[in-house]
Amino acid sequence: MYIVTAEEMYGIDRETMDSIGVDGKILMENAGREVSREIKKRISEKDAILVLVGGGNNGGDGFVVARTLHVEGYNVKVVQVVGDEKIKGDADYHKRLFLRCNGLIIYLDSLGDEVKYMIKDSAVVVDAMVGIGVKGKLKEPILSIAQNINESNKQVIAIDIPSGLPAEEHHSEFYAVQADTTVVIGALKQSLFLQNTASFYGDWVMASIGFQSEVIRRYTDKQWWYQEAFQSFFPKRKENSHKGMHGRGLVIGGNHLMPGSVMMTTKAAVRSGAGLTTMGTSKAVISMMASSCNESMYIPIQEQDGYLSDASEIDYSAYDAVAIGMGIGREKVTHQLIKNAITAVKGILLVDADGLYHTKEQLHVLPSRQTPTILTPHPGEFASLLDVSISEILQKPFSYSKEFAVKYGVYLVLKGKFTIITASTGRQVVESGGNPGLAKGGSGDVLSGIILAMVMQDQPIFEAICNACYLHSASADNLVKEKHSVYDLTATDIIEGIPNALRTLTSSE
Repeated sequence: MYIVTAEEMYGIDRETMDSIGVDGKILMENAGREVSREIKKRISEKDAILVLVGGGNNGGDGFVVARTLHVEGYNVKVVQVVGDEKIKGDADYHKRLFLRCNGLIIYLDSLGDEVKYMIKDSAVVVDAMVGIGVKGKLKEPILSIAQNINESNKQVIAIDIPSGLPAEEHHSEFYAVQADTTVVIGALKQSLFLQNTASFYGDWVMASIGFQSEVIRRYTDKQWWYQEAFQSFFPKRKENSHKGMHGRGLVIGGNHLMPGSVMMTTKAAVRSGAGLTTMGTSKAVISMMASSCNESMYIPIQEQDGYLSDASEIDYSAYDAVAIGMGIGREKVTHQLIKNAITAVKGILLVDADGLYHTKEQLHVLPSRQTPTILTPHPGEFASLLDVSISEILQKPFSYSKEFAVKYGVYLVLKGKFTIITASTGRQVVESGGNPGLAKGGSGDVLSGIILAMVMQDQPIFEAICNACYLHSASADNLVKEKHSVYDLTATDIIEGIPNALRTLTSSE
C-alpha cells in the first residue's frame, strides 16, 4: 500500500481523470460506495446517522454516502456546513442526485447553534467536512462543529481524513475531529504514520476506488509494509542448503556494565536464520555470556577499563555482514575501534546504539563505502546525529530520514511506533506493527540481530531490512496476543517469539 502527501494525491487524482479518462464523478461514486460499505459494518439500521458535508471532493463523497445509505432505508440526515458556492463540479452533481432521490439537506445557516443538538441526537456522525486540502487551522463555523463532535462522545466515522487534520508532516498547530474510524481513500496519507497525528484517525481501513498502481508509483515511492509484502520477498530455503549459504555474521559490542546487549543481538541473529554468527567482545563478557548461546562463536577483543579498545586483529573479510555498537559504551577508548570498522568492513555494516554516537564524526566517510551501510537510530539518537531537537525529528521524520539517507548513501532505520526505513535512493517504507511492550531496553538490540540475519539471506537488502522490522513487530504482537502483556514483555521474550512468528508468517503464504 502506498503513502502519499496531499500534493501527491492530487496528482494521482488528476492524471487518472485527465490522462486515463476516468470521470471524476465515477471516482467519487466509487469512494462514496466504498465508504458506505464500511459504515454499514459498524452501524445498525436503527441508528440515526448525521452526515456533515463540506466543499470539495470530501463533501462530494459525503453526498454519495448519504444517498447510498438513504436509498437503502437508513435514517440519514445531511447538514451542509458550507454555502452553495463551495459545492462545485462533481460534488454538485452528486448533491443533485441525492436531492432527486428525495434526500433532505439542512443548511447550516438555518440551524445556527442547533447543529450541536443534532450531533447529540445522532448515533453516528459521518465527517465529510474538510478533506486533505486543509490549510492552517479550521475556521468558523467548522471549528465549532468539530469541537461539538469531539465533545459529543458519538461514534465518528471520517471520510478519507478527519476534518482539520493535515495530510502530511511538518504541521504542529491544528485542531481536528477525533474519529473512531477513518475510511482512507485511494492511498494512505502520510499523517497516518506521524506521532502527533496518527491517533486522530482512530481505527482505519483502506478503500480502493480505481487508481492504477502504475499511476500511484509515478507520484510516490513511500509504502506501508504488511504481511503480504513480507511474504512476497521472504526467501524459501532450498532442501540442499547449508550454513554457508545463509550468511556469516559478526556482532561487536558489550562492555562490563552492559554485557547483555551484544548477547541479545547475537541470539536474535541466530534465531532469525543467520548461518554462522560470531560475537566479538571482551574476554570478561564472553565468560559471562558464552553459556547463554551455544550456537555462536566468540572472538575476544582487547579492552581497557572494561571497554572495548582495539579490534584490529579481526579479519572482517571473513564475514558477510557486521553489526557493531550494541552496549559498546561512549568511552574515548572505543572511538577508534568504530572508526576503523567503518573503513575496514568490506561487507554490509550495521551501526546501532552507542556505535551511532561514535559514528557522528565519521559521517563524511560513509558515502565512500563500497558496500551497504545501515544505521538504526531511535529519534533521540537521530536528533543527535543531525544536531536538531527530538521534536523537530518527530514533526518531519520522513523528510529528515530521506535527506540523511540520500546525503550519506546509507539505509536508515528510524525506529519508533512507526518505523521509517529509508534507502539511499530516497525510497521509504513504514512498518507500523508492534505494541507498547517494545518500549523496553534491549528491543533495539534484538532488532539489530534480526536485521543482521535478514540482510544475509537471498532477498534484496532494502526488502530484507523491511522484513526484519516486520518480523520484530510480529513476534511482539504474537506474544502479547498469546501469553504476555505489554507490561511484562521483554527483549528476551521477543527473541524466543521469533520461531512462532516465522512459522505463522511462512505457513500462511
